[in-house]
Amino acid sequence: QVQLVESGGGLVQPGGSLRLSCVASGLAFTFRTYDMGWYRQAPGKERELVAVVASAGGSINYAHSVKGRFTISRDNAKNTVYLQMNSLKPEDTAVYYCNADRVRRNYWGQGTQVTVSS
Repeated sequence: QVQLVESGGGLVQPGGSLRLSCVASGLAFTFRTYDMGWYRQAPGKERELVAVVASAGGSINYAHSVKGRFTISRDNAKNTVYLQMNSLKPEDTAVYYCNADRVRRNYWGQGTQVTVSS
């Protein structure tokens, strides 16, 4: 069974930084074959894509709202995907979810809370 476990969330002041991690585990889980993404959901809003890094070739896409401030990366040897978040704003406050996706397979983590407030 595949498990995605996020960590690294917390309370940070505007302008601060956080680094989220997501570790994937499970039998027959070939991490490198999955596109790995970070999504977020703020109270009263729909879940939205923040950033995604593709399996093969490592192409990366960001939401316009985080481009230039957030960086997604993956370490296939550690089955881990990261999200470095800099210059955080109050509007970045949300629960951040890790996602693993490939044909006929899609998994979500439980989420980690990020709160940006003074």
